[in-house]
Amino acid sequence: MPNIYETEFRRADLNLIVTFFALMEERSVTRAAHKLLLSQAAVSAALGRLRTLFDDPLLIRAAGQMRPTPRALQLERDLSPALAIMHSTIVGLDSFDPAEGRPRFILGVSDDIEAAVLPGVIRRLRRDHPNVSIVTRQTNQHVVGEQLERDEIDLAIVATPRTAPEHEGEILFASSYSCLYDGARLGLSSPLTLDDFISTPHLLVSYSGTRGAVDDALEPQGLARTVIASSTHFSSLMVMLKAVDAIATIPTHAAHAFADVTGLTVSAPPIPMAEYTVSVLWSRRRSHDARLRWLRALLRQQAPAPSAPRRPDTATS
Repeated sequence: MPNIYETEFRRADLNLIVTFFALMEERSVTRAAHKLLLSQAAVSAALGRLRTLFDDPLLIRAAGQMRPTPRALQLERDLSPALAIMHSTIVGLDSFDPAEGRPRFILGVSDDIEAAVLPGVIRRLRRDHPNVSIVTRQTNQHVVGEQLERDEIDLAIVATPRTAPEHEGEILFASSYSCLYDGARLGLSSPLTLDDFISTPHLLVSYSGTRGAVDDALEPQGLARTVIASSTHFSSLMVMLKAVDAIATIPTHAAHAFADVTGLTVSAPPIPMAEYTVSVLWSRRRSHDARLRWLRALLRQQAPAPSAPRRPDTATS
C-alpha cells in the first residue's frame, strides 16, 4: 500500500476534485453549481481553493466563456482514471443488471456503421432486454474524442480511430469497400468491369466532399472517375441510386445492409481497395463502468462478420 502523507493529502479535499471535474465539463460556475446542487457562491469558493491548491488559474474567462489552462487539461487527464476507480468502488459500478430500471445508452456512430450494427443490436435488446434503449449520435474521427470526454456519448464505434492516451478501444470487425448500384437500371451485372466502373458516373460520400478512397486508388493507375454528387451521409444513397444512373463505392458492411432492404446490386470494386478495422472506443476514466462492459460485450456479439471482398479475376477489362 502506498504511503499516504495525511497532512498533505488533507489539503486536497476530494469534494474539490469533484467540483473541478464539474467545472471542466460545464465551463461555467453557474452550470457546475446547478449540476452539483450547490450554490454559485460555494462553487466559486471551491474554484478559489482549487486555484490555490494547484497554483494555477485553471479556468480563465475569455470571449464570454471559461477556458481551461494547459495545467487544468493536464490535471483532467491525470485525475480522471483515479476518480473513475473511486466512483466505481463507492457506488458499485462494478456490477450491472440490465433488467433493473430503464437503462439508456448513447452511442456515437456514423450512419454506415449504424445501418450495419444497430438493427441486430436493437433486435437483441427487444428480445432479451426490452427495457434497455439506445440513442445514437453522429460522430467521426474529428469530433469523437471531445464527445467521449464530455460524456456526450457512452461509447463510439468508428473506423480506424486515431488513438489518444485518454481513450481505450478494441476492434469490433474488419471491413473494406464495395460498389453499390441499381444493376437493373444500369444494365450492369456483378462483378463490375473496370471499363464500366470508370465510364459510369459516381456518387461520393466524403467528409471533405471532394475526394475519397476510390480516387486515391485510381490516381496511381493514371485513372479518374466522374463524381456527379457528393454527400457527408451514406443513408441518402439508397434513394439516390434508385433514381440516378450512378455507382457508389462505400464500406462493404453498409453496402450489404443497404442492398438487403433495397434490392440494389453489390459488387467488389475492379481495383484494389484497402481493408480497415472498425473499433469501439470509450473514455479511459470509464474503463471500470460495468454498464459499458456489458454494452461492449453485446456489440461484440452483434458485430457483422468480416466483410472484405477480394478483387475478382474477372473484374478487369
